[in-house]
Amino acid sequence: MGGGVNSQKAAGVRNLTARIALFFAFAFAARLAAQQNPAWTKPFPPFRIAGNLYYVGSEDLASYLIVTPQGDILINSSLEASVPLIQKSVEQLGFHFGDVKILLISHAHSDHCAGSAKVKQLTGAKYFAMDGDVPVVESGGRKDFQYGAEKGMRYPPAKVDRVLHDGDTVRLGSAVLTAHKTAGHTKGTTTWTVDEIEGGRALHVVIVGSPNVNPGYKLVGNTAYPQIAEDYKRGFQVLKSLPCDIFLGAHGSYYGLKEKYLRWQSTNNVFAKSEDVFIDPEGYKTYIAEREQAFEAELRRQRTGKP
Repeated sequence: MGGGVNSQKAAGVRNLTARIALFFAFAFAARLAAQQNPAWTKPFPPFRIAGNLYYVGSEDLASYLIVTPQGDILINSSLEASVPLIQKSVEQLGFHFGDVKILLISHAHSDHCAGSAKVKQLTGAKYFAMDGDVPVVESGGRKDFQYGAEKGMRYPPAKVDRVLHDGDTVRLGSAVLTAHKTAGHTKGTTTWTVDEIEGGRALHVVIVGSPNVNPGYKLVGNTAYPQIAEDYKRGFQVLKSLPCDIFLGAHGSYYGLKEKYLRWQSTNNVFAKSEDVFIDPEGYKTYIAEREQAFEAELRRQRTGKP
């Protein structure tokens, strides 16, 4: 019996040690991300973009809140370390973090979804994710085609409550969002569209998931993701087809968040509206065209072996 007790104690110690090691691994990953990308964790003033759509992210990791009388929708939980910042931003705007009923993401990389388990725990929100990303978020990044073996890219797994497919809508109160699968960057990268009413007009909002080809991505002969190039191509076709008034994205740098916000602030006009600055259909077209050219250049380089 003594041996059994000792074995149980040893097992308990091992489990505790494993949990402590996992905690410090996640903490180290968050610190490393902050050191490499200080804008990821730098607080940014929360503000209303248009209609019932608000910005609640950091200087570069973009999170959005859509407010309805029936509860709120949060897009992107960002890093684990981002959750307190997001919560503070929501509350600074006069809303309650516990009113978040639905959690969405742009894609299953740690800088956009590592905080999802914490958000679910704090709010009880239902987690919706695109089909191609579900295995990744539920495995804490371990099933990511590119980064699955990199411990620094892992995060707490989170159970998905609804699996989304291309063209699905997410409804809460008066809010209706459409999920557009623009895969390539991840197998389930999602670009969100929603119409917001401002001054009696409907503004088409596009929140770009990510059209970027990361360093090290194999676009040719990728056994872990054979259709990656085809997915990118289809994604660009989708992005080019979307009507856009307000151009947003998973990173503030996609659409010049900091510069546009400062321009809005510097107007010194109490009647100036944020949507006047963030309405940028030409900027959207330019960004998508530039990203498509970068993709085509990298695909050509990998196919020919020439720069």
